[in-house]
Amino acid sequence: MKKVLITGVAGFVGSNLAKELLDRGYEVIGIDNYSQGFKRNIQDLFANQAFKFYEGDVCDKDFCDRLIGDVGGVFHLAAFKIPRYGGALDTLHINTRGTENILEGARKTKCKVVFASTSDIYGKNPDIPFNEGSDLVLGQTNIKRWSYAVSKIFDEHLCYAYQEKYGLPVTIVRYFGGYGPNQNITWRGGPQSVFIECALGKKPIPIHGNGKQRRSFTYISDIINGTILAMERDKTIGEAFNIGNDREIEIIELAKMIWRMVNPDGEPRIEFIEYGSFSGKYEDVQRRIPDITKSKQLLGFEASVELEEGLPLAIDWQKRIPSEEKGS
Repeated sequence: MKKVLITGVAGFVGSNLAKELLDRGYEVIGIDNYSQGFKRNIQDLFANQAFKFYEGDVCDKDFCDRLIGDVGGVFHLAAFKIPRYGGALDTLHINTRGTENILEGARKTKCKVVFASTSDIYGKNPDIPFNEGSDLVLGQTNIKRWSYAVSKIFDEHLCYAYQEKYGLPVTIVRYFGGYGPNQNITWRGGPQSVFIECALGKKPIPIHGNGKQRRSFTYISDIINGTILAMERDKTIGEAFNIGNDREIEIIELAKMIWRMVNPDGEPRIEFIEYGSFSGKYEDVQRRIPDITKSKQLLGFEASVELEEGLPLAIDWQKRIPSEEKGS
């Protein structure tokens, strides 16, 4: 299985995953349509003869079939995230059709698929921390904020259905709050991306609600380690795994931490934003923390990079983003 396909290779997780796999001696085929990713994320990889890139869309079934037929495993990362940046229809259409195309192509060769899901699927479940058997509690269907979670839930069902009907080996990884180099610097990349950008410009950091929401944040090297373990270990087939750091932090405390890392001599500038300012209805989740017991036991996974170590690395990387890309 030393030759693999990565969908969404120019994105945050995809680009870091490709680099690590190449360093480990894998051959990597990467695909992306640059709708969510950036060429700069993979620019350094083109010099490596073990890396092949094809620009294209996972919604193109024939395109996917051609590339999957030549690999031993697929990391399916491509997705359309956060419908506040576009219509819910795009989120639902791209994520579900793209995943079905990947699974349909993989079943013909029976190559293993690692599907990237999200902690967002646990929704409003009040029972913290979330384990892989937790109920999935979402809001009303007229709140488009939930369409991303719904698309990923449907995709997980597709994965299990393809395994049941066709014997396709599939493993699901659910990411919690990834951050680090190559992260998107808008809200697509998470609150830490926006907080860093504001702190670098000494602009007020926007906090939605009262900032008491609690989250966990996972440095990219830990996410990559868990993702590769999910592919390499046979006993993961048919299982879902939380990939995250189980340390909890209030969003407002994260904002203050980032500000002080960037501006150690200044008081944090905070701007509170009411949820009512969002277009349409919006619902936030107050706590999102993983139980990683299963990942420890079956994967041997445990996050090792704490915020105090990972955030400075993310900040240093974000400082180097060209000014013309700041509006991306």
